Amino acid sequence: MGKNDQGAYQSFARVYDMFMNDVPYREWADYIQSLLLEYGVEDGLVLELGCGTGSLTEILSARGYDMIGVDNSEDMLEIALDKKTESGQDILYLLQDMRAFELYGTVRAVISICDSMNYITEETDLLEVFRLVNNYLDPGGVFIFDLNTLFKYREVMGECTIAENREDGSFIWDNYFDEETNINEYDLTLFIAEGEEGLFRKYEETHYQRGYELKRIKSLLEEAGMIYVAAYDAFTRENPREDSERIYVIARENGK
Repeated sequence: MGKNDQGAYQSFARVYDMFMNDVPYREWADYIQSLLLEYGVEDGLVLELGCGTGSLTEILSARGYDMIGVDNSEDMLEIALDKKTESGQDILYLLQDMRAFELYGTVRAVISICDSMNYITEETDLLEVFRLVNNYLDPGGVFIFDLNTLFKYREVMGECTIAENREDGSFIWDNYFDEETNINEYDLTLFIAEGEEGLFRKYEETHYQRGYELKRIKSLLEEAGMIYVAAYDAFTRENPREDSERIYVIARENGK
């Protein structure tokens, strides 16, 4: 799940980690770190866009990177700050929209996972994100991000309902994919335990994500001044397949 939709993840932030506990963050961190090392980023400042509750941010910080996390959900960042207090990691969290983020200086790398870029549903906004990334990267710095694919929206998620029940909460997740706009609408209904009397409060949220063709992503990166380097089927070094559900894209800074 991404974390940059305006207004999204307000009530869901409270149970986000509970419902995402099956995400293998350490394995994802292994993959991202291997890419960072491949492109010469062994340490130094790394920015995570759409950092959410800081699960990946914490892991990379513990591995020696000077992490900055940006997210526009105050509720998610409150949880990230609690994790920071508990772990003692030196992480800077910024409450900002990735479409208009500001840093004090440049960073060696920018990363973004859990389909945060899919939450940017307007091409003009995505182009601005790419321009900002290019602006805040060190010369030759690397940008690594993932994307849910159009195949995933059409064939896996579109027009389906996902439901899950836990002791402290449950959710119903209805998906609707629009072929004309390539936008997937997620209607979330949450039931979250509150108090000690077995009562559950109902919350409703709507999220939107957009699928992009890889060739369009390449064009936008180049228009933003970056160099497109590669795309991989997620967690591999293989080219994306027609049935890839998630891909990773790597780009480099190329002048301001």
